[in-house]
Amino acid sequence: MNSEHKVLIPVPALFSFEECLWFLNRNYDDCLHIIKGDTIFKALEVGAEMLLVSIREHSGFLELEILQGEATQENKSYLIGYVREWFDMDTNIQPFYDVLKADGRIAYMAEDYKGLRVIGISNLFEAICWCIIGQQINLSFAYKVKRRLVEHYGKRIDHENESYYVFPEPEVLAAADPDLLKEMQFSKQKSDYVIGIARAFANGSLDKEAIRALPDFAARKKALTDHKGIGVWTANYVLMKSLQEPGGIPHGDIGLLNALSNHNIIQDRSETGKIDALFQQFAGWESYLVFYLWRSLTFKVLA
Repeated sequence: MNSEHKVLIPVPALFSFEECLWFLNRNYDDCLHIIKGDTIFKALEVGAEMLLVSIREHSGFLELEILQGEATQENKSYLIGYVREWFDMDTNIQPFYDVLKADGRIAYMAEDYKGLRVIGISNLFEAICWCIIGQQINLSFAYKVKRRLVEHYGKRIDHENESYYVFPEPEVLAAADPDLLKEMQFSKQKSDYVIGIARAFANGSLDKEAIRALPDFAARKKALTDHKGIGVWTANYVLMKSLQEPGGIPHGDIGLLNALSNHNIIQDRSETGKIDALFQQFAGWESYLVFYLWRSLTFKVLA
């Protein structure tokens, strides 16, 4: 394919595409991207157009290639913005590393996970639905349920014997059949929540940019939790993943509590004072600390 279909994004300091790629993979069956070797393949909807893009690292740049769709300047600009946000490439994380290295219990992370960025979910609607899907079930099963939903209701683009999907639009899920969702193993409550949230996005009462424009973290969190199906954990998670809120801490998260216990930061889950003290050390970097603690729960298997 000619160079007109390619875009280069300079890689910032303290950025590891390998770490980000590994975190996206982790042997889970995510239906919204496919990883082959050192390359990510992802479908995106830009306006009314479906694009298929590959992303890989090459000589100090991320190389984006439009495999299907028009390589217009508008599309290229959108892709650059999308990828920079997805991998949080505009954040200087050196100050986070400075604080990390000062705490002997977790200082190793600055080297072992060097360059890992908070991997975002740009689509706020998708992020909320993902939280609802994952409630009270394990991750492997949650990915299966998500795949059923996306493959039935999402748009698809085919390329070289592979199908690539985008998350369904709110207007589509607002009209979803509850009986069909039940067949996909949604509980009645989860089905009601997903349809209700979809309707809120479809009618504009939930909107990412409107929430972003609110004056502070508390107001943004309240705008989310005012909607049925969005609890405090979900609000904190999506503020971290979709709105790049540095103060997003999904309190009570089992994985987070396990990681804190593994590092002898707490001995008991009720020790909220110790948890608060740790996060106060990382004021402004709470989301990064959460992400690195989650990262500590998994290990790379060397071939």
